[in-house]
Amino acid sequence: MHVRDDKGELERDVIESKDGSVARLVLKSGRALTEDEDKAERDRLNSMIISPSDYFKHVKNEESGRKLADSMIRLLPDAMIYTYTPDQPQSGANHGAVEIVMDYEPNPHWKPPTTTSAALTGLRGRMWIDAKTRQLVRMEGTIFQGVNFGWGMLAHIYPGGKLVLEQTDAGGGRWIFTHFIEQVTVRALMVKTLNVRANVDASAFQRLPPLSYQDAVRMLLNTPLPTR
Repeated sequence: MHVRDDKGELERDVIESKDGSVARLVLKSGRALTEDEDKAERDRLNSMIISPSDYFKHVKNEESGRKLADSMIRLLPDAMIYTYTPDQPQSGANHGAVEIVMDYEPNPHWKPPTTTSAALTGLRGRMWIDAKTRQLVRMEGTIFQGVNFGWGMLAHIYPGGKLVLEQTDAGGGRWIFTHFIEQVTVRALMVKTLNVRANVDASAFQRLPPLSYQDAVRMLLNTPLPTR
């Protein structure tokens, strides 16, 4: 997983264990880790094995973000109006498979069930769907109008933001993201303005047998680091 954001550029090896994901930093700003950086990463991973409670606290925090994203995706069928757009260019991310292209925009009759789901009322864009599996291949979205949370007292999302998501079949019918872009400007609590900029790429997938998180950590620690 290659991540570029305001904090810099990092590359990690990631394993999805039975208990949750574990990751090891392998490159920083495109260069090999120093001895001190590698030692700090090894110490962090070994501490996970020693203290399962700390690991599962991390997993719980990570799952909360995933649950939020999952709940938003599940609202899309009702939150949006979809228009079939034939004869459009294919995404180019689906190995030549036939895709169905649809544009989407907010459904004016939809009422957001939660505060955070109100973000969907300011989003419109285009989707590419694999015609055979009906899986989402690519989704582009633009924040075309500002969105207030709690009448603007909790937060405000400014127009002009951009979201992109791409997925692929990593094997055995398991679809997983390969590319994610987030460019959003948010004002929090009427005080602080945050510019969220993230570009994430995932590649070189391998299928593994089911592993405990401890075994996944050991596998990461036993994998040689890249030298570039």
